[in-house]
Amino acid sequence: MQQVKVWSALGLLAVSGLANAGISSTITLTNDYDFRGVSQSAEDPALQASFDYADEKSGWYAGAWASNVDFGDKTDFELDLYTGFAGKTDAGLGWDAGFVYYTYDEDDYNFPEVYAGLSYSFLKGKLSYTNDYGGDSTPRNVGAFNLALDASVPLPVKDLAVTAHVGRSEGNRGFTDYTDYSVGVAYTVQKFNLGLKFVDTNLPDSQGDVFSADDRVVFTVATTLPW
Repeated sequence: MQQVKVWSALGLLAVSGLANAGISSTITLTNDYDFRGVSQSAEDPALQASFDYADEKSGWYAGAWASNVDFGDKTDFELDLYTGFAGKTDAGLGWDAGFVYYTYDEDDYNFPEVYAGLSYSFLKGKLSYTNDYGGDSTPRNVGAFNLALDASVPLPVKDLAVTAHVGRSEGNRGFTDYTDYSVGVAYTVQKFNLGLKFVDTNLPDSQGDVFSADDRVVFTVATTLPW
């Protein structure tokens, strides 16, 4: 019931607010919800949606993002709330800093995270930190870092790009340090963004699909409203 209520609320906000300046909503369908190389949906499809507000003058933004998940227990829904500031210098250097709170219908997993990132041309880097990774599902005060480097290189073919990612997650008190990486392509068709990538990590092969970190292919279709 909570899942239905949250999806309904996001839908109503999107319908009522998209006509306002600075408001947008992105809807995504994927064959696997990949988070830092680890499946959050037991390698099953996921429907995801965001509702975002951004003020171009100040650089402030805020929003909510939701997806179905499968942790092998009663947890089947994630809702992330975030806010921050972003901008770009005259030289083309982009920056972004903010806060996100990951929430789930089984709130033992809830945890906060702060992040900061830089971007230039086709490159982007982001550092994230939480003092309580995994919330009550892990020992208290489990600090964890994630460093992510991403590239999206346009190809001569219109609206086609090669994408690449490498991430490093490190923590303490039982949190396994590992590296994740992916390579793929992105293509824009009218109002839809298509993505296909090969994902893998250096973690041992998973036993089953829950929190799988095995190599796999992830396909996404996304569109941002208003068109």
